[in-house]
Amino acid sequence: MFRIFISHSWAYSSQYDKIEEFLQQEKIEYYNHSVPKDDPIHTNGTDKDLAAKIEAKVKGCSCIIILAGVYASYSKWINKEIEMAKKYNKPIIAVEYWGSERTSRVVKDAATIVVKWNSKSVANAVKKYAINQSSYEKSFSNWY
Repeated sequence: MFRIFISHSWAYSSQYDKIEEFLQQEKIEYYNHSVPKDDPIHTNGTDKDLAAKIEAKVKGCSCIIILAGVYASYSKWINKEIEMAKKYNKPIIAVEYWGSERTSRVVKDAATIVVKWNSKSVANAVKKYAINQSSYEKSFSNWY
């Protein structure tokens, strides 16, 4: 079971939905650590609160999938999520949208791997690079 955080902008929610569809199509067993549109993180309105709640989600995930559209270069939240991923040594899978001519250099430079916009590429990257939580938890439990 993978715990996947999909970084996204709600302005591009159809792309977020498509990434979920790719994972389901390739039968990837995962728990979605993302912030769903229908269940947003509730804070008192401060960026600091929101950042702390997102960081908790990133900390517990197996990998982060980031859509590498050019908008990502200008998103302070994607930049914060990249910093969080690096802090916790989480693999970053950058997905280049099909046919995009311009993509985010910020995201691609931070990525563990950059894949194209199709289900097999995304699924194979998750299988290869994501931290498998069940094997991680089993090995961790051996310490006790």
